[in-house]
Amino acid sequence: MRLLKVLVSVAILSGSLLTLATAKPEYAKKEGKGCKYCHVTPGKPDLNDTGKCYKENNHSLEKCKAPASS
Repeated sequence: MRLLKVLVSVAILSGSLLTLATAKPEYAKKEGKGCKYCHVTPGKPDLNDTGKCYKENNHSLEKCKAPASS
């Protein structure tokens, strides 16, 4: 039973770390924009259209339109 609790705890912790690894606060700092500029929900990997454009254009906002609610 103790082993099961340890394994569940490790699995939860591993999943949390994977989610954190997707965040790139250096992009927000580089561009001078908040997380919601490119993300549907800050802290989550789901990108809005601007975020998808940013990713597709070598992490540059040059060709990207501002999101409707920025």
